[in-house]
Amino acid sequence: MFNPTRDQARRFFIDAWRKHRAKEVVSPLEDAAIRLVAQHPEYHGLLDDGEAALAREWTPESGEANPFLHLSLHLAIEEQLSIDQPPGLRAAFEALLARTGDRHAALHGVLECLGEAMWRAQKSQSPPDGEAYVECVRRKA
Repeated sequence: MFNPTRDQARRFFIDAWRKHRAKEVVSPLEDAAIRLVAQHPEYHGLLDDGEAALAREWTPESGEANPFLHLSLHLAIEEQLSIDQPPGLRAAFEALLARTGDRHAALHGVLECLGEAMWRAQKSQSPPDGEAYVECVRRKA
């Protein structure tokens, strides 16, 4: 199982974005990351200054969302949708997409539910509840 360190995960997005800007060949996973970064222009400057991005900390107290966590959750959701895992997620997402009419907005709705599922799992020190996660997305639709 792939379990990158914080810096490796950050470096992945920084390097993928750098390759994109340099018009270098990228892997399919890097291409997926680049498409996500392209939807978040507010992160472009940060990724352009990779060394500063590696050193920076985002805390709940600062009131800023961690862009690397945000992009990583987006990437996880894209993978989950591609394999419909947990079961029913793809259908719930499609219903949410039909309601919003905006794929990125619908993905952010799913992201909120995934964040909640992860928070609950950490709080209870148990695996994430896939059924509750999908139900959360259904409620948003």
